[in-house]
Amino acid sequence: MSTTTPTGTAALYITALTVPEALDAPDAADFHTFVALNNAICLSDTGLHDLGTTAEEMLPHWRATTDYVQRTLLARENGEIVGAVTVTHATAEPTSAEIDLMVMPANWGRGIERALLSAAEKEVRALGRKVIQTWTLHRPDPGDAPLVPRTGWGRVSRTPLAQLLVDDGFTLEQVERNSAFDLQGDPAPIERMLADALAVAGAEYRLVEWSVPTPPELRAGYAWALSRMSTDAPSGDLEVDEEIWDVDRIARRDARFVEGGQTVSVAAVEHVPTGTLAAFNELVTGTDPEGVTHQYCTLVLKEHRGHRLGQIVKCANILRWRGIAPGSPRITTFNAEENRPMLDINEAMGFVPASYAGAWQKKLA
Repeated sequence: MSTTTPTGTAALYITALTVPEALDAPDAADFHTFVALNNAICLSDTGLHDLGTTAEEMLPHWRATTDYVQRTLLARENGEIVGAVTVTHATAEPTSAEIDLMVMPANWGRGIERALLSAAEKEVRALGRKVIQTWTLHRPDPGDAPLVPRTGWGRVSRTPLAQLLVDDGFTLEQVERNSAFDLQGDPAPIERMLADALAVAGAEYRLVEWSVPTPPELRAGYAWALSRMSTDAPSGDLEVDEEIWDVDRIARRDARFVEGGQTVSVAAVEHVPTGTLAAFNELVTGTDPEGVTHQYCTLVLKEHRGHRLGQIVKCANILRWRGIAPGSPRITTFNAEENRPMLDINEAMGFVPASYAGAWQKKLA
C-alpha cells in the first residue's frame, strides 16, 4: 500500500517495509532504521535498555510466513522515516491481529500516529479479523491520572499513546508487570528453592532440560505445552484463539532462533506416569555474551498446578543459564498482574518490578 497524508507543512507517505533477504542486501537500509526505531521507542517508554533487540534477531521473524505474518508500514516525511506500525496475524488462528505503533515523542502530535493507526486498522479489516490488540509500555510511576484495566489488577500511566488508544475506542484489558532478576547475585537461595520444590513435587515429576533446537523426541510434548499458553495463561477478556502447535511448528520456531543467533534454554517438568510436559520455562539471549536475558514463555498446565512446578522450572533454568551465559547481568520478564501464583514465585526468587505494559483491545464492527 501507499498513502499520502498532509502533516503540518510536509506530506506524509505511508508505504510497506520491504523485508530484505539479508541484512547486507542493497534494500536492507529501511529494515535497519525500523529496528533502531523499535529500540528507541522501548528505551523512551521505559527508560530501560533491556527490551531492545538486534536486526539479526528480528530478521528471521519478519521473513517468516508459515505460522504468522508481520507486515510493517513506514511513515515518511521528506524521505525520512518518522514512524512505523506493524500488523501481525497468525495464519491458523482467525480472530485477532496485533499492531505495534511506533512514533517517537519528537514526532508526536502532528498526525503521524493517527495516520499510522488508521492505516493499521484498514490492514486488519482487509484481513477479515474482528479484533485488534496492541501493547503499550510504561515506566513504573503511574502518574496522577492512571489507567486501570478491566481486570482491576494494576495500573499504568496515561501516556500519549495510551490516550490515543482510549480516544480510538480501545479498551485496556490487562496490565503486565515487567520484572528483572539479578543473574550475578548469590545462587544459594535459588538452589534452596529448587531443592524444596523438587521435594514437594515428588517422584511423579521429573526435571528435563535442553537447548534449542529441541531434541526430536521432545518436540511433540513441547508443542502441546506451548499450545496451552493460549488457553491456560491469564489473559483477562482478550479474545485469544487456541493456538495450533505440532512438531513441525516447533522446528520452524527453533530454526528462527538459531538463524537469528539466539541461544534458548528450556527447563521443563515431565509428568512421569503420562509422559506429559506439565510445565516449562524459556530463557533467551542474543549473540552478546553480556546482553540481557529474556524470559519468554513460562507455564504450568492447569491440571498440574499446586506441586510447585513453576518454581522448579524457573529455578532450574536460572541455575542452568549461569553456565550458558555467565556474563548476562539480569533476566527480564513479563507477567499479568493478576497472575499472583507466578508473581509470588518471582518475588520470592528476587525479581523486582522494572516497568509495566498495558494490553489493549478493540472490537471491529
